[in-house]
Amino acid sequence: MRQEREKKDTGAKKAVKCPHFGKCGGCKYLQLSYEEQLAAKRRTVRELMEKHCKVRPAIAAENPWHYRCKVQAVFGLDRKKRQISGVYEEKSHRILPVESCLIEDEKADAIIGSVRELLKSFKIKVYDEDTGYGLLRYVLVRRAAFTGEIMVVLVTASPVFPSKKNFVEALRRLHPEITTVVQNINDRTDSLVLGSRFQTLFGRGYIVDRLCGCSFKISPGSFYQVNPPQAQKLYEKAIELAGLTGRETVVDAYCGTGTIGIIAAGQAKQVLGAESNPEAVRDAVGNARANDVKNIRFYREDAGRFLQGCAADGMAVDVLLMDPPRAGSSEAFLEAAACIGPKRIVYVSCNPVTLERDVAFLEKKGYRAREVWPVDMFPWSGAVEAVCVLDRKQEKSR
Repeated sequence: MRQEREKKDTGAKKAVKCPHFGKCGGCKYLQLSYEEQLAAKRRTVRELMEKHCKVRPAIAAENPWHYRCKVQAVFGLDRKKRQISGVYEEKSHRILPVESCLIEDEKADAIIGSVRELLKSFKIKVYDEDTGYGLLRYVLVRRAAFTGEIMVVLVTASPVFPSKKNFVEALRRLHPEITTVVQNINDRTDSLVLGSRFQTLFGRGYIVDRLCGCSFKISPGSFYQVNPPQAQKLYEKAIELAGLTGRETVVDAYCGTGTIGIIAAGQAKQVLGAESNPEAVRDAVGNARANDVKNIRFYREDAGRFLQGCAADGMAVDVLLMDPPRAGSSEAFLEAAACIGPKRIVYVSCNPVTLERDVAFLEKKGYRAREVWPVDMFPWSGAVEAVCVLDRKQEKSR
């Protein structure tokens, strides 16, 4: 029986044609067809949420391959002290050499491969964590899905980058579509990829993408969805469920760089965004200005404290848009959300487990979940996104 199971597992891994399946941890469902994967993800949401509300069909990706527009590679040495790049193996700190990936942007993979080759001719050493010597630690490539602009971030252990101008010129000769190159200095000893210092080596130091008809600036360290075509579907569904008529005051909690709030502003009276990350708030303000959106304001404040302040001021909020991290929302945030009493809450979730927990809490506070839509933001991975709408119980369902 055990031999049969091992034989079946081996056959499944061969079928996916990926030598890294089961090692890097990026994919979970490569052994299934895309339709089977969608069904599995919807089942995950249904098992958690069907006791609360209707579970709608999963929103599929039109192209489930090479969708990750943000690709980062760690550079280091293998056991024979050869320079390699790739990803950390799942649950380890060993570098798994990767030259191409079925879910990463192909152009990004090609650029990382070119950087790896240029290291030899420029005699640049990669960073060795054991000795603390070497220069290049990571390469981050971000491609704007709808505009095609490309940013390359070279993460170095030191600000001293010999022949950096010639290095950038050589890279751009190989890939003339690169629109900006940034050096990031990370001399930390922890696992964070980016340090706090940036130096633009070529171009503007950022790229611009378009989503739902709006333009968004993407800085090296700012958050932006790695699958923009699916993000567009997710935001369109969230705004549809919000039921905006142009008369509503909307609060966008955990607003990040203001993406969904700016998109929603065209259908609302006013939008208030709350975000604790100062760099994200700066980008959000710039994004609103670039899109000539005048009915949105951003506040650099913890989302829970911001809602508590709204409640203390007696502010009337019609719709709450919330997009918390994987850990979900705190009870303090949910208490404040219930206190301001929006007619409708649209909850964008990246973790069905914490979504169910938070929905159960809100139901005790006078809300009723109406429906939830699974969204396949990360095909082949185990991650499941979802958007759920809750109505205040005294309000009639739409």
